[in-house]
Amino acid sequence: MAEMADLSVSLSLLLLIVVFSEVARRTALYLFQNRNWIIYVLELISTFQLCACTHELKLLAEVRGLDPQLALTLTYLISVVHGLSFHGAICNPTGTLEQLWRGALTRGCALTRISCQLIAAEAARRVMPHAWALALSDLHAQHSATGFKCASSPVNAPLLQAAAVELSCTFVMHTAVSKVEKVDDKYRVPAIAAVITILVYAGGHLTGAVFNPALAFSVQFPCPGNSFAEYSFVYWIGPVLGMTGSLLLFDKVIPAISGKRTNPKQLNSNGLKVKKMK
Repeated sequence: MAEMADLSVSLSLLLLIVVFSEVARRTALYLFQNRNWIIYVLELISTFQLCACTHELKLLAEVRGLDPQLALTLTYLISVVHGLSFHGAICNPTGTLEQLWRGALTRGCALTRISCQLIAAEAARRVMPHAWALALSDLHAQHSATGFKCASSPVNAPLLQAAAVELSCTFVMHTAVSKVEKVDDKYRVPAIAAVITILVYAGGHLTGAVFNPALAFSVQFPCPGNSFAEYSFVYWIGPVLGMTGSLLLFDKVIPAISGKRTNPKQLNSNGLKVKKMK
């Protein structure tokens, strides 16, 4: 019964985060729809939503010991919700760098987006303890009693292996996003959510399978057990190399071998089309 009560409270909190974020996005779009900088506001709001929801899901999985099948189901569902609600926000620095490579973003826009993503990640890290401090469930009360601290490092493998896991997950994710360009929009986001869920299942026990530097900065970096430099190597360098490998292989190497040129649509990290921003 206690586990179901904790789950109900956590699901309610997830719903509240999504609803609050969606209201904030729609309000911003209504008030500032003709402003060029509105995309940065959406980037802040959407990245906050992503990080805040992941904080709660991580708490359910690690402290409450949520059933793995249920945890993966929630991962899939929340990934679909994120993908359908981000309104063009990328929410991932490697996704932003990919769009810079493809020419969809200028350098200034890419730098500003990444800055917004990291600011929102830090904001989520600071806001969630205030929600947990309300002790709306036994799980939140237990986490509050420990000072909202992680029990151990999320890296459960040697650093090179952990970085390779994040690299591989990012490689697969970026490749999948680029390969669904011809899939209808209503199928694209569920397909990408399925890929995310599979990657979490495959690599979650080793690194958490985050493959998002901003999300890792919010969720994994505060944990004890490793230094900032070690976390940066695993969760920042690994994903950047994975994204670079995917771009080089499918945009340069394979076209050069086959004699064909690829002109992929501009997609964000959720498989949604994006417009070039200045």
